[in-house]
Amino acid sequence: MSNSYIKAAFHLLVTAEEAAMLRLAERAVDILDTNGADEDLALGYDSLGTAFHALFPPKGASMFENFLDLFDDWSFPYLDCRIDLDEADENGNVMAFFHGDQFGIEQVAKLIRTACPSALPCGFTWSSDCDRLRAGEFGGGVVVITSDGIDWHSTTGILNHALLRAENPHDGLDGYVLAVRNPEGDIAFWNKADGLGALSSATVFRGDAAAEVNPLPFEDADWLALPAPLHG
Repeated sequence: MSNSYIKAAFHLLVTAEEAAMLRLAERAVDILDTNGADEDLALGYDSLGTAFHALFPPKGASMFENFLDLFDDWSFPYLDCRIDLDEADENGNVMAFFHGDQFGIEQVAKLIRTACPSALPCGFTWSSDCDRLRAGEFGGGVVVITSDGIDWHSTTGILNHALLRAENPHDGLDGYVLAVRNPEGDIAFWNKADGLGALSSATVFRGDAAAEVNPLPFEDADWLALPAPLHG
């Protein structure tokens, strides 16, 4: 018999209003944990106040459905982490400490994106381990949270991608950009929004997406494979 753990511990600087919303989210979880009837849950929802209602507008018989969208399983709406909040500093900001040894990675990331916009972009790392040395039980990953969405990267995925790159270093596993040379000999890169621009704004095509751009929008154009990113 063995025990597995998903651990994370990180600080995040948020506004006092956002810190208050984190506390309200914890209260909402406590209310939902009562498994009360919809009318009782609706009363609990009302008690959370207008700021919570604005962020998670009432929906459904219990009023909590927008809040429940943070969780994959509405029957078990738990954050699976502890949130410690410091006193507000002279600028009205609060240091929040998220930590736990059975950490709710997805729901916490969704809560931060929804309730803590001043902290974006941000991210955190997490680890998975086991109290026995069993193959495949050790790993982790990173979560990158922006206003546009959440990106998930696991150590397994990173390792598999790195191995593929090692086996096929010239196959453009990190994507392609469309390079265009103008009559003066300068090179520009194409992006879907603005046309030609700097490499930093280029649209990256992955997999077979580059092959679908046919015919190419420019005569003197070619696909360039992006180099592997540096790590460390």
